[in-house]
Amino acid sequence: MHHPSHDPECIFCRIVAGEIPSKKVHEDEHLLAFHDIHPWAPVHFLMIPKAHIPSMAHLGAEHAGLMGHLMTLAPQLAQAQGCNPYPDGGFRMVINTGAEGGQEVHHLHVHVMGGPRPWSKG
Repeated sequence: MHHPSHDPECIFCRIVAGEIPSKKVHEDEHLLAFHDIHPWAPVHFLMIPKAHIPSMAHLGAEHAGLMGHLMTLAPQLAQAQGCNPYPDGGFRMVINTGAEGGQEVHHLHVHVMGGPRPWSKG
C-alpha cells in the first residue's frame, strides 16, 4: 500500500517539517518524539514516524525495522522523561487505529504515558 512520505494537510507531517512547533523529546532520521499538548499523565509524549504512514493498518513488512526501532527506543525515552523504573514504575503505550480504535490524527502515532497515578485518562 503506497502513501506519500509527507501530507501537507497532516498536522503531524507539519510538525515533522518544523511548520508547527513542538516540544521535542527525541529526533533521528526516522522518528520524532514530542510532548502531547493535552497530556493525560505526568509523562505523556508521542512517537511518530517521520514518513506519513496513516495508521497501524498501513504497515507492511518493510516497516518492521522502523517499528522495532520505535518500540526499543520507547523505554529509554520514557525513563529519560521521568517515568519511574520497572517494575514498580513503568509506562503505558497506546496506538489508536481507525475510527473504531479512537484514532483522531491519521498519521501513525504512539502515545507513551507514565508517572505516578492516578492519571486524568487511561
